[in-house]
Amino acid sequence: MKYSAYPKATATIRGGEVYPNLKGVVRLFRSSDGTILEAEVTGLPETDTEFFALHIHEGESCLGKDFTETGSHWNPGKTVHPKHAGDLPPLLSNHGRAYMMVFTDRFFIEEVIGKTVIIHSGPDDFRTQPSGNAGTKIACGVIQKVY
Repeated sequence: MKYSAYPKATATIRGGEVYPNLKGVVRLFRSSDGTILEAEVTGLPETDTEFFALHIHEGESCLGKDFTETGSHWNPGKTVHPKHAGDLPPLLSNHGRAYMMVFTDRFFIEEVIGKTVIIHSGPDDFRTQPSGNAGTKIACGVIQKVY
């Protein structure tokens, strides 16, 4: 698999009112077969599981109380959860910090420019429709092209 050494898009992640110290970055790298997504996050709250759902949402803004402007999971293929194009593996917190990198062939970077990346308050159960019962939206970032 060939891939770009430099990100072609990024999203700066910021926590909401409840978690103002939550922050991070999501980087998207072009691959010949899809996209490599990398997430680095700090300030995650302590929970029973330490897992946090990570999704791409259809909205193009992090505005609204609890990030209501982000809408639902990005799902252009109208598939069932967890097969939405925007469904991603969860983040695993280690004392509030998480790092994750994953390859996906569900989308190319150009398709998600302007969409939002959301971190939820809990883990995705990968069953409940339509969003995996992942809890509230606690952090958000808008995916922007890197020039």
